[in-house]
Amino acid sequence: MSNRLKVTPNDLSAFWMPFTANRQFKQAPRMFVSAKDMHYTTSDGRKVLDGTAGLWCVNAGHCRPKITEAIQHQAAELDYAPAFQMGHPIVFELANRLVDIAPKGMDHVFFTNSGSESVDTALKMAIAYHRARGEGARTRLIGRERGYHGVNFGGISVGGIVTNRKMFGTLLGGVDHLPHTHLPEKNAFSKGVPEHGAELANELERLVTLHDASTIAAVIVEPVAGSTGVILPPKGYLQKLREICTKHGILLIFDEVITGFGRLGAPFAADYFGVTPDIMTTAKGVSNGVIPMGAVFVKKEIHDAFMTGPEHMIEFFHGYTYSGNPIACAAALGTLDTYKEEGLLTRGEELAPYWEDALHSLKGEPHVIDIRNIGLIGAIELAPIAGSPTKRAFSAFVKAFERGALIRTTGDIIALSPPLIITKGQINELIDHVRDVLRSID
Repeated sequence: MSNRLKVTPNDLSAFWMPFTANRQFKQAPRMFVSAKDMHYTTSDGRKVLDGTAGLWCVNAGHCRPKITEAIQHQAAELDYAPAFQMGHPIVFELANRLVDIAPKGMDHVFFTNSGSESVDTALKMAIAYHRARGEGARTRLIGRERGYHGVNFGGISVGGIVTNRKMFGTLLGGVDHLPHTHLPEKNAFSKGVPEHGAELANELERLVTLHDASTIAAVIVEPVAGSTGVILPPKGYLQKLREICTKHGILLIFDEVITGFGRLGAPFAADYFGVTPDIMTTAKGVSNGVIPMGAVFVKKEIHDAFMTGPEHMIEFFHGYTYSGNPIACAAALGTLDTYKEEGLLTRGEELAPYWEDALHSLKGEPHVIDIRNIGLIGAIELAPIAGSPTKRAFSAFVKAFERGALIRTTGDIIALSPPLIITKGQINELIDHVRDVLRSID
């Protein structure tokens, strides 16, 4: 390791860090300098167990050989090719490989560079699709309270996390929200999908009555809401949403930026729940977080609705300079190869019962008021400190890092989502770290 990577830079002021308490961080920086498989290495040489797959994205673990080699080879062969009116072979290969593992009927892929871009792309597709079919009045978008759909204007408009919205004005017009499905009074300490709350899907019928279906383009939900603190869909909830959308000609969009690529023990949450959306947004796990990439899956009938008019004309006026970037595509192909060879897209199904038991062993520990789990995702909700919301969980995050584990917090919730290569022994280690932290914080 070079000396440059062993030390903290002498000036931290220039970098305005995202979603970070900048002043706190720069007083006591937490620096990673390398990573391998399940662990990061800090600038002072400590190993830190990755309990969050980076930011829900490093599903195959860190610095995996096939991904690294694919990137190195591609960088030396074709570094960039324009995405508009030109192509390169591996972007078509990647699209085919993704369609092969997608839910049946999702036959086309549009490439982006992040989950935020995937969401905005999907929203634009939905509105443009209805217009292409002669239903241009369908412009209204329906999100959900406590939903997270990235940080672009479309995503925060349909999103429902107040801190992501309050600073940025009126956002997009014509947006409404379904209620969230977090019912702690009925579902606390549920193991897996909770029993109560499927009827909340019927709130979509109320919004249809309020706005009329002829004005509504799409409903967007996370099958499992991750960034807000792991909120699970009650049994039958997603099926009801699908039925209501189909009944009224409304497109259903699943935001699978977190749940895609094996997180629930199936390739996608759509597979896990047996509910196929019309559009599906992904990112994160598509390239193992190594190089920014996103992919929007659409049903054939949506794609084909645009394929009209003169053949020399652009059908969908949307895209990004880096859509299908060659090196990102190589990273994604290396990621898919790793998933396939190691069975990672379904490994979570095997580990889920063990993960569930380990998580719920924290019931009764100090400050714990709820535990939720599904696949290889878990949340431990803590009682907030009166007058200081988020402080208790943030203290847990810092102490966990100091003790050798990376966890994620949102509000007063600890969220866990380890790489899919985690072993049972490492699950025990991670949960023991959390237990020790809970016993050490005020």
